[in-house]
Amino acid sequence: MQTMTAVLLAVSFATAAAPAMAQAEPAAREPFLDVGGAVRFSYGWTDFGPDTDVELELVRVDLSCGAGRITCSLQHRWYDGFDTLQHAWVGWEPDDSQRIRAGVQQVPFGLLPVASHSFWFGSGYYLGLEDDYDLGVAWKRERDGWRHDLAVFVSDEYGTGRRHERYSFDVATVEAHPYRERERVVGRIGRTLDHGEWTLDLGASASLGRIERRPDGRHFDHHAGALHAMATRGPLELQAQWIRYRYDVPGNRIALSAFGAPFEVAAEADVFTGNVAWTFEPAGWFDSITCYNDASSTRVHGTRLADSIQNVTGCSFSRGPMVAYLDWIAGRNMWFAGGPGIGIVDEANAGWHSRLNLNVGFYF
Repeated sequence: MQTMTAVLLAVSFATAAAPAMAQAEPAAREPFLDVGGAVRFSYGWTDFGPDTDVELELVRVDLSCGAGRITCSLQHRWYDGFDTLQHAWVGWEPDDSQRIRAGVQQVPFGLLPVASHSFWFGSGYYLGLEDDYDLGVAWKRERDGWRHDLAVFVSDEYGTGRRHERYSFDVATVEAHPYRERERVVGRIGRTLDHGEWTLDLGASASLGRIERRPDGRHFDHHAGALHAMATRGPLELQAQWIRYRYDVPGNRIALSAFGAPFEVAAEADVFTGNVAWTFEPAGWFDSITCYNDASSTRVHGTRLADSIQNVTGCSFSRGPMVAYLDWIAGRNMWFAGGPGIGIVDEANAGWHSRLNLNVGFYF
């Protein structure tokens, strides 16, 4: 069934892409090589564990290059105790409306680039449904207010669930849940509309794939669907998203991992997101200040599980190469906010927990 789905999607891609291939090629681009990066520092206070002193949180190196219709990009990150690839791809632009990329790249699923405004992102990020990077080939076309994406991924960025030191969240291989990600087909369609003083971005996404149980090589389906919308009017931005995902595995839990830590999540759930942000620009000494409230919840399917909620209130401050975040994150049954996982019951730790986060970064 999934093979047939992949074939049908490939045929749709070829049909949709054919007319655009005949368009004029983009203007020749001179060869270029740009090197950049970032350094970030953080401080944290929590009501569920020890505070974090001011410390170096991240060192990042960025590389971008290109010539003619060919482009490439790479980003590598160093955190406390480990380093990880964020992305590494080579691209080709057949014309001004299209691009094709091969390598480790962002999965075109849901609100893009992310369904959040805060340093902490939303619940979808910790479920591998937001700002996820995998190994594959992706095509994008933008024309007449429409955006179409189609991608085929062969695995997560490292091809193994045993490596837990990574940036984006993927299926983890652990003793209780010995799985890893395998092939996946992702499709996305979006439409940008102007309605009076409002600009609307509406869309839908679908993901069909499978995961492998390592001991016996058996495969299980993994699928997800999303409806997403974003509305902007001057300094105001609103985001809304609904995702349903499911891993068809025995039991009702599976493990994910990133930043060196595996944890359990519900194998099936609905994820709701509702965000609001207001940007002040200019804002005194700062070039801009964006204040926001990002709310998300994970409503689980199955017994002996519990819904998870996360809310982040804060502001980001920008001046020249500096970007700073001041966030208050509160969560119930929520990973990174004192919870054991996402959608997982912990009767001894079932209440609300919170943390204050200050992150200052310099980007060059």
